[in-house]
Amino acid sequence: MISFEEAIQITNGFALPFRREHVDLLDALNRTLAEDIISDIAMPPFNKSAMDGYACRKSDLKNILHIIEEIGAGAIPQKTIGENQCARIMTGAKVPEGADIVIMKEDVEETGSERIRLITENLRTNICYEGEDVRFGDLVLRKGDLILPAQIAILASVGCTNPLVYAVPSVSIISTGNELVEPDQNPGIAKIRNSNSYQLAAQVQQLGITPVYLGIIRDEEQNLLDVLTSAIGKYDITIISGGVSVGDFDFVPKILKSLNVNIRVHGMNVRPGKHLLFGEKENHFIFGMPGNPVSSFVQFEVLVRPFINTLLGKTKAETFLYLPIEEEYIRKKGDLLIFVPVTLTRKGTVLPLEYHGSAHIHAYSLAQGIMEIPQGISTIKKGETVRVRPL
Repeated sequence: MISFEEAIQITNGFALPFRREHVDLLDALNRTLAEDIISDIAMPPFNKSAMDGYACRKSDLKNILHIIEEIGAGAIPQKTIGENQCARIMTGAKVPEGADIVIMKEDVEETGSERIRLITENLRTNICYEGEDVRFGDLVLRKGDLILPAQIAILASVGCTNPLVYAVPSVSIISTGNELVEPDQNPGIAKIRNSNSYQLAAQVQQLGITPVYLGIIRDEEQNLLDVLTSAIGKYDITIISGGVSVGDFDFVPKILKSLNVNIRVHGMNVRPGKHLLFGEKENHFIFGMPGNPVSSFVQFEVLVRPFINTLLGKTKAETFLYLPIEEEYIRKKGDLLIFVPVTLTRKGTVLPLEYHGSAHIHAYSLAQGIMEIPQGISTIKKGETVRVRPL
């Protein structure tokens, strides 16, 4: 057995950003930039009006103003604003030369044909100045940034219609076990429905990847050998649920070794997920997850998700919360690092949820985070700070 920290170091050593590719901007959501993005224009690209109103000179605000033209959004002003002159202007339109303020429509009254006067004081300028948001040549997005809707808007605004992003690895999911049936079947005696594969598929989908489910494989060596041989040759990552412990029917480690997979991790001083397996062969990666649903859920969150995020090129550090615990927490033994489902209270504290062990996935339907209790600690007093991984 090795520590969880050692396991993370080992897996991180193989987690390198994937190949790169250009994608259409409309397909770039949730991808990770593989290049810095430089603005090819200033933003705004010209002095533009922030309001519907009248563009004029501050020095003329006490006088009657003569309207000399109307400027709509997208139109080019044809005249320069002179003494006691103004232009009717729309939001987003280019401010004409000579004007240094835009008066809101609500702040003027008409005094005659094409004439207005100001009826209020303490005016704002109401001009968005050229380059006040972004200057030409500015770095607007960085390599490693996740592309979300705001980033899509920025890419569009600087004309980057085919951003260079990290490619998405292909992922296959396998469940093993003679006791498993699919969710649409009645389990009957001595059987259980296969929840792990669908849970793991959903966790993979949260990363922007569509996994391939290869089904339930019975605990028979030849069947497992055939499926794993095919998966390793076809997919970048294979996630196996079950068959990785030390029982008589846990054939996965033996088969992987026969396929010349280098098993780098198999067993950690942690609960749940003690018997997790990580192997690699020629840039294909295998994660063998324990069959209990909480074990597979938690180890995906704490170990597999960060690994895949690195392959996807994401550079943002993992988020942890350091918060006081709401009530005293006691466990019988302190020999392992453990992960505990928790919820967050309105007081800003952490409250452990009722949790019956590795099969109790229902506890995680209410969880807002995973609390870490380090190895060697059996009691945490009320008010002491704990580390929590948000879900």
